Amino acid sequence: MKKILVLGGGFAGIEAAIYLRRYKYNVTLVSDRDFFYIYPTSIWVPTREIKYKDICINLKDLQKAHGFNVIIDKVQKIEAKKHSVTLQSGKILSQYDNLIIALGASKIKPKGVQYTLSICGIPQQSLQIRDKLDELIKRGGGKIAFGFGGNVHDSSAVRGGPGFELLFNVHNMLVKKGIRDKFELTFFAPMQKPGARMGDKALDMMDITFKKNKIKKQFGKKIKEFTADGVIFEDNSKLLSDFVMFISAGNGHQAVIQSDLPKNEAGFVKINDFCEVDGFNNIYAIGDVSAIEGPNWRAKQGHIAEVMARNVAYNIHTNNNKKGYAKHLNILCIMDSGNGAVFIYRNNKKEKMMPMPIIGHWLKKGWGHYCRLSKLGRIPRIPGM
Repeated sequence: MKKILVLGGGFAGIEAAIYLRRYKYNVTLVSDRDFFYIYPTSIWVPTREIKYKDICINLKDLQKAHGFNVIIDKVQKIEAKKHSVTLQSGKILSQYDNLIIALGASKIKPKGVQYTLSICGIPQQSLQIRDKLDELIKRGGGKIAFGFGGNVHDSSAVRGGPGFELLFNVHNMLVKKGIRDKFELTFFAPMQKPGARMGDKALDMMDITFKKNKIKKQFGKKIKEFTADGVIFEDNSKLLSDFVMFISAGNGHQAVIQSDLPKNEAGFVKINDFCEVDGFNNIYAIGDVSAIEGPNWRAKQGHIAEVMARNVAYNIHTNNNKKGYAKHLNILCIMDSGNGAVFIYRNNKKEKMMPMPIIGHWLKKGWGHYCRLSKLGRIPRIPGM
């Protein structure tokens, strides 16, 4: 029986461990936290529409459901040529036939980023955002800025969708409370057209939504630094804010950057279409940790990470008629607003944008329940989801 070591407990790592167990392999998963976090539904924690505990799945429960081994520890060092992984505890893992790296990405840290909170940061920050919003609501009003940054070395590492979703959900929450007029909401990003990768239709829809909801925009200026009272841009202009929610772009995981693995300029692991790490025949990289090639609109999303994971499990098992990820590259999301949603899809051939008032919000919530129950093996998986 092959022994397979999976590094990372996010969408890519969990999916790889589940599918490898279906092939009856001996699988050990290493994660630096003891739960799997459903990031796409975390947008509702700050608005108190969902409880934090409801989007955390204990790894012990996943271990029990699927039979893989779990080590709660942080990956400190990867020595690929020496066939060795060192954990923060000092433990060295070297008894494996295949290594799957699914550590996710680190975050670019602009000056003063400690003054911000991120919906895509460590899970606990969603609670801190909730508490900050509560504080401003209790105060009676304020200025809130939402934004995201870019990575000049790898455009696929930019994640702005959750920022838009949280903005719209906060707007909707304030409307319901009858205090929207007491708040100034602003969205900022260094790109001239943030969200352009979703396609022209989605971009036009976004612009209409901003105007309709009286949300201010600050686009096309690079971020110089953050301060306790706002954002300073490259031209030294300042966006004053009582609270800033900022999603930093991703870059290479520290353990990867310091390793002997091949990397691109941003520090992501170089792979081929089958997620095989360049120069190695038993090491794979999947999800945000990998250097994904493709069109300039490509994005690192959870469903792509899971496709990569399933493909790797299949390729390890068969080693014939290998499956690649490139043909599956697309943008797929239900952008929630709190009182509805918009379905967005894009690939090389087409782009779709379909408003789903009211029902879209409940469809995304339903997906959250499906994600939890299907991961735990309590309901069947829907093909492609």
